[in-house]
Amino acid sequence: MDNEPLSVERKALHINLDPAKYGTFAEIGAGQEVGRNFFQAGGAAGTVAKTISAYDMKFSDSIYGDAGRYVSRQRLVQMLKHEFGLLDERLSETRGNQTTFFAFANTVAALNYSKTNECHGWMGIRLQLEPKGRPHDIILHVRMLDRDNRLQQDAIGRLGVNIVYGAFHLRNEPSKLIASLLDEIGPDRIEVDMIEFNGPDFESFDNRILCLELIRNGLTHAVMFDEEGFVVQAAEKLYKQACLIERGSFRPLTKVNIDMLEKARAQFIEREEVNESRLKVFMELTLGTLKDGGDIDHDDFIARIEVINACGYGVLVTDYFEYYRLSAYLRRLVRDPIGLVMGLNNLADIFKEQYYENLDGGILEAFGVLLKENLKIYGYPIEQETFEIYSKQMGRGDNVKAVADENGLITIDNLVVSENLRNLYKYIRENGFLENIEGCDRENMKLFSRDIFQKVCKREQDWQNPLPQPVAKMIEAKGLWQC
Repeated sequence: MDNEPLSVERKALHINLDPAKYGTFAEIGAGQEVGRNFFQAGGAAGTVAKTISAYDMKFSDSIYGDAGRYVSRQRLVQMLKHEFGLLDERLSETRGNQTTFFAFANTVAALNYSKTNECHGWMGIRLQLEPKGRPHDIILHVRMLDRDNRLQQDAIGRLGVNIVYGAFHLRNEPSKLIASLLDEIGPDRIEVDMIEFNGPDFESFDNRILCLELIRNGLTHAVMFDEEGFVVQAAEKLYKQACLIERGSFRPLTKVNIDMLEKARAQFIEREEVNESRLKVFMELTLGTLKDGGDIDHDDFIARIEVINACGYGVLVTDYFEYYRLSAYLRRLVRDPIGLVMGLNNLADIFKEQYYENLDGGILEAFGVLLKENLKIYGYPIEQETFEIYSKQMGRGDNVKAVADENGLITIDNLVVSENLRNLYKYIRENGFLENIEGCDRENMKLFSRDIFQKVCKREQDWQNPLPQPVAKMIEAKGLWQC
């Protein structure tokens, strides 16, 4: 068997033929497809202690307890805890010395009859790594992309087998486990946008890095971490929230980043439809900025997350280079207002037509997606000298020009795009999609992130001055970015 390709069926059979593995399958919402794969592979009597599917909410609550939301991480954890507890309680005495128990569970919202719902779910496994051992969890969130219910059931079944097999045979190499999740499925059918390893023997794994691996392996386009650095599922975090987001490299987070975001926040909450108590403010890192011309340095990645967290913000990591793709992603999750915070140099860049050559509608299509519905861009002014330096570095040429106002600043009012796009820019401004950020600190405008990074690396005199105090303290305490 070891010399044969491990199809999903062979993975299930491999588990079934191992007498040391025994467990329960509890599945809600897309049939009992994972359990069925093990039954169809043959030899399941040696693996399956029980299968259960409590579809009715009252039945489910009576077994697992109230969870509020039927398809949620809370419900999944309840299921894993309950089913694993029964295995341990009822079978530990008779076979616990020779068996590693596991409980697999999923709670899924598959495609409804009208084909109108968001198709997603939570899946996971609680398992012992050795007989009588402490339980460990692997938990993930999945979106089903097929537009047919039976195909979704098929994909969930295959994914479940890949999870169970990976948990037993690839758990010490989580990158390989992640890469194997879509075996015989493919990224056009399933998206995994969150994964978490918990348990004493998994403490050496950093879930932030593992979630980054989801993006690198093409399993998702975006992952999210909360204000304390914990992995969260973006749709749950942003449920019934407005959001304000700033993109940057944040190596490290500087005073200008804070000034941009907080000044924009003060204006954002003045919008009539924004409830400040239901507002999420966070930073965004793109895969491109993390690579910085090479491969991703995990220590550097974690350092960026931690300095952002030190200032009280959550982090979104994406592979969305173009802002219109970020906008489309956020609107899928958020029904309330969305604000994008960007410097005038970044605003100028989104008017580069070559970024949109892959779109049939070109830049018009991109801006139609970017500024659809309730999204507004907040532009942070920039001094003319700084703007010209950036323009030269970015090779903008005649695409964007500007003449500073009486204060020597470039704002959305005096930014001049190329002639063929001026009516588009006028339309965007006149319809309220752009707003100047007011009351900005002029001293912050003189800060160049690359210059600051070099000073931090070399620990030059006064390197802390451009940084928020929590960031400077963390860099010094942990020895971050030190040459």
